[in-house]
Amino acid sequence: MPEYKLQKFRGGYAICLYEGGKRVSRRGLESSDAAGAAAEFSRIVADASRPIDPDIRTIWDAYCADREGRRIVRNMGWSAKAVLGFFGDHKPEEITTKLCRAYAAQRRAAPRGSAAQQARWRAAGRPSAQWTGVQDGTIRTELNQLRAALLWAEKAKIIVKAPAIEMPSAPAPRERHLTRDEFERLLDAAETPHLRLYLLLAISTAGRNAALLELTWDRIDFERGLVFLGERNMLRPQKGRATVPMTNGLRAALANAHAHRRTDRVIEWAGEPVASVRTALTKATKRAALSGVTPHVFRHSAAVWMAEAGHRMGEIAAFLGHSDDQITQRVYARFSPSHLRNAASALEVGGPRRAR
Repeated sequence: MPEYKLQKFRGGYAICLYEGGKRVSRRGLESSDAAGAAAEFSRIVADASRPIDPDIRTIWDAYCADREGRRIVRNMGWSAKAVLGFFGDHKPEEITTKLCRAYAAQRRAAPRGSAAQQARWRAAGRPSAQWTGVQDGTIRTELNQLRAALLWAEKAKIIVKAPAIEMPSAPAPRERHLTRDEFERLLDAAETPHLRLYLLLAISTAGRNAALLELTWDRIDFERGLVFLGERNMLRPQKGRATVPMTNGLRAALANAHAHRRTDRVIEWAGEPVASVRTALTKATKRAALSGVTPHVFRHSAAVWMAEAGHRMGEIAAFLGHSDDQITQRVYARFSPSHLRNAASALEVGGPRRAR
């Protein structure tokens, strides 16, 4: 296995290549100081160590290593089996529109759920059409992750050009939102303290599910009445993680939970952080005689309530953590009582006729 060494050479520095203990080549470096030579040496070794004509699996793994510690790496860990099982041995230049469509078709026919869930569905006589077929939204997520890895590889000069990735059309946005009466029914049906606190946090902050479950007490500022859904003093905003003021009801619930806390997580149960509220939420939804309630419904409901109350789209966008209000306008403007009112005034007919 070749070995690279940094050595002094003619008053400067050189990179030397050894094979079998013998030096086989030596190249002078441009940097004459030790720190600059070390940095230049590291870049050259990194470039030389890159695989020639890497396949998708190699690029995927390198991207995950470069982004270690970020949430996308955890998500890509869930997608890896499907994406790499299909694309892993391909080279970037082999990815075509036809191949992307074949992947989408294969995923649409794939079984959903774990092997144990599939066995239960089969034993219950559930039609296979109900437990097969990955949704297009999931397929888009997987292909977007692949595209991100390829674009990174292009920028890092691991490949010359990232191929175009065709993916299914974005699914229509979910329209389900809760009325205030529905939310109160759901809150009354929440039998566990952690679910009740989660519901109040979700509707009062419009936070994403992950942000709520990852929220720690050091990001609850009782003195100023603020909830930091993202990291405090972060250099750049995190997507969808705004800093929002507490409502009076949320402050009271948080103060009570803080007094009885056993972990550093705001949402906890039996002395352990809560990883998911889906089971508790599903049970409460059934008790409240509701349907179609998912964690994201609360964020959508909060935005609808603000729009219905006549708040400006810019304010709602800031509450949701949107970088601008274009998305907010597109989704929530129609819920505002003033939406299109000025335009409608131009269409007024049937009033008193003016004398000619």
